[in-house]
Amino acid sequence: MTVPLMVLSQDNPFKGYRLEGDEVVFTFDRRDYDKVTKDASRLKMDFNDLDIENVVVSGEFNNWSMKAWRMTKINDTIYELRKNISAFSDAFSWEFKYVINNAYWAEPSRHDPNIAKATKYGLPLGGIYNLKMYMAYPDVNGNAHFKLKGHTSAEAVIVAGSFNKWHPSLFKMNKVADGWELTLNMKPGVYTYRFIVDGHWMEDPHNDNKVKNEFDEYNSVIDIKKAITFFLPNHDNASRVILAGSFNNWSENELKMEKTEEGWRYTIRLSGGKHHYKFIVDGQWLVDPENPVKEYDGNGHINSVYMVR
Repeated sequence: MTVPLMVLSQDNPFKGYRLEGDEVVFTFDRRDYDKVTKDASRLKMDFNDLDIENVVVSGEFNNWSMKAWRMTKINDTIYELRKNISAFSDAFSWEFKYVINNAYWAEPSRHDPNIAKATKYGLPLGGIYNLKMYMAYPDVNGNAHFKLKGHTSAEAVIVAGSFNKWHPSLFKMNKVADGWELTLNMKPGVYTYRFIVDGHWMEDPHNDNKVKNEFDEYNSVIDIKKAITFFLPNHDNASRVILAGSFNNWSENELKMEKTEEGWRYTIRLSGGKHHYKFIVDGQWLVDPENPVKEYDGNGHINSVYMVR
């Protein structure tokens, strides 16, 4: 179900952001907005009546701060802010908006593909919408390829899952000669999903990895992994170096590292999340000297920690 991780490129970008490598690039374009709402009074007004002094990204990921994530002016109409993907939690979608002069909310169009009705204390705010940002998105060079064979007479097939909060229309699959397919780019992790064929939900018949859901049916499971290279410098005189960790049940023989001029190296594909590991140099267990992140394992041992995001 997976193909090698490649450079990220968003074919059909949603409004307000794009993803480049390990960065989320927020982009505010003055020309995309007609209305703003004053935060204090909720009074709507024309954007043309405002002179822009600054623009801020405000959303669920920063507690809707109107000041913290200030953008950089690129030209007369465009502002940008780059954030590493590690700045975000493990959620897979967030609502956000742009704030002008720390006081006015830029209102997205209701025709934008990535909008959601705004809520407060669980109740909808009438006529107010937020933009949505997803960590999964269509990409021909993506790391998750979905394929449903057959159903060639169907009018529409959707893939929905935990990676997009089971959105029933966001990711439309492309019709091909023998069925339907779509490639997405997603953060490493384990996800569940289903296909929606002309409104009918179904598991992936070509994927044996599945779990029972609350409707006494099955969701298919996909595990998106990322290639991670572990490196131990020096130890030129060592005859054997092993990589051992929680990802291989601490095997002392399985992952033999390759000796290079700079040290020892091993590349392995890992699922998203936290992984503990150590090096075994000629029988001696060592933490990673290049990694300051360490944790106790509950048995009195200290291990190095690698987070795959």
